[in-house]
Amino acid sequence: MSAIHALSDHLINQIAAGEVVERPAAALKELLENALDAGATQIDVDLAGGGIQRIRVADNGAGIEREDLPLAVARHATSKLASVDDLEAIATLGFRGEALASIAAVSRLALASRAAQRPHAWRIEVDGGTVGPTAPAALAAGTTVTIQELYFNTPARRKFLRTEATEWGHCDEAFRRIALAHPDVGFTLQHNGRVVHRLLPQGRRARVEALLGDAFVDGAAVVDARAGPLSLAGFAVRPAYAAAAGGQYAFVNGRFVRDRVLAHALREAYRDVLHQDRQPAYALWLHLDPRLVDVNVHPQKTEVRFRESGAVHQFVRGAVLRALADTGALQPAVSAAEKLGLVAARTPPPGSPAGGGASAAAWTSAPPRQQGMALGSAEPAAFYARLFGERPAGGDAPALPDTGDDHPLGFALAQLHGVYVLAQNRAGLVLVDMHAAHERIVYERMKAMLAVRVPQQPLLVPATFAATPLEVAAVDEHAAALDRLGFALSALGPATLAVRGLPAPLADADAVTLARSVLHELREYGGSDVLDAHRDELLSTMACHGAVRANRALSPPEMNALLREMEATERAGQCNHGRPTWYQLTLADLDRLFMRGR
Repeated sequence: MSAIHALSDHLINQIAAGEVVERPAAALKELLENALDAGATQIDVDLAGGGIQRIRVADNGAGIEREDLPLAVARHATSKLASVDDLEAIATLGFRGEALASIAAVSRLALASRAAQRPHAWRIEVDGGTVGPTAPAALAAGTTVTIQELYFNTPARRKFLRTEATEWGHCDEAFRRIALAHPDVGFTLQHNGRVVHRLLPQGRRARVEALLGDAFVDGAAVVDARAGPLSLAGFAVRPAYAAAAGGQYAFVNGRFVRDRVLAHALREAYRDVLHQDRQPAYALWLHLDPRLVDVNVHPQKTEVRFRESGAVHQFVRGAVLRALADTGALQPAVSAAEKLGLVAARTPPPGSPAGGGASAAAWTSAPPRQQGMALGSAEPAAFYARLFGERPAGGDAPALPDTGDDHPLGFALAQLHGVYVLAQNRAGLVLVDMHAAHERIVYERMKAMLAVRVPQQPLLVPATFAATPLEVAAVDEHAAALDRLGFALSALGPATLAVRGLPAPLADADAVTLARSVLHELREYGGSDVLDAHRDELLSTMACHGAVRANRALSPPEMNALLREMEATERAGQCNHGRPTWYQLTLADLDRLFMRGR
């Protein structure tokens, strides 16, 4: 008896559904792409239960002929490809001819359509892969596809779906990507009877403002470049306005993609101007000849392969780099009064680079509230009396006090440019990067606390902020992980979150920025993974936000407290990102600099 046998069409469809329709958002994406390929200028989306209960997409496109309805829900049947040559220059969003069949195999699907110039509409239903007869329908124009009870006939697959809030968040993100890619098309989105988005056909700027916010566009450099068959347009957020988790939207010929060549080119464009705890943020549209890019790489069509990847990389990197340079993003924005010390330099926004030298002292955004160091100590008066006392007889320098082996980093003398602490020890001069040093202290303290549970500091006045559906879903889904990390977050509405408590070691940090960063990490890795395999990355992000920033004036007691904490902290010689936190200049080093004794 043969061990090899042909699979049934029903099983083949269910296997394909696993590749194409991994969650409701993937089904929504396929339906939206079909509507756009049909030439629709208005697309209306209605979801229920995060897309698990219902997905309905109605468009005013060209429609489908009655005799083509059975083929529309059949595998490998499409109007978008006719020959192998067509694969060399795919100009449509869909082309595989398997999306509707795959969706219909794991749901109850109804497809109603009225072809252009036809007097009547027709309807076909598919129940778990079983195709019904074609029947008359009432429809003014275009096509309406309704999916109900996704994965009703594959309960094992349905168990892998997340909460309704999480699935809704992914659907909202899929909708955003499509709507951003095609600003000339009108869209509406409803969820559980509530209108979430109502977008008129508009230009790119207006569409980005509508979906990503005015602040995204106001803080971005305009990108507009052409070179031969390549053109790139859109917005790249300036480094001073970048956040720890920025929106990243790259489109190739109207298709949202996640491509390693583009991602690397954009990281390189930001490399010299963006601190490592921040991410590039952009909405960019790349257009090129369809023959120069292969979109037939993955069933979900989010991966592409460029014929000349090196040329694309160089073009994108150069275009974004020039756009950032034109805005003055490569130089610190310091006024003449600030240079002369007549006014206090502006404090960098939370999460901005503090250890990158004097250029980190001035930023273009409004100054936030500066957090404290949560350190306390008193400098010994006798030490300073001897330090600045009379010179010894016949000596060329003040007598060096004996700081003792208990204080190898010595005692603070002064603060330089709001970035470095200068201290004197037995060997000579110690230079300390105060942000890097405090970051390591906070990081190690939180690692020790997380072994049990990070204590929480309630906020007297909750900090509220506008949140994406994915962020709202993350608060509910990862409540236990957030509580263990010392956070108290709650939803005030479908698009608003409130921070009611912060980890005690970070009580004075910027609550909104810190909460956004942690939610991004939780969404990226998952609650249990973050607290295990990715614990150090998460705590490093939190410590960076909670550490004292550049241009923070420290008193002598605070500077000495920082030195004492460094001496008591493991691995205090490097910050969480590997940079040194302090440097020793011995008296011999200083003598050589000033050629003493020569």
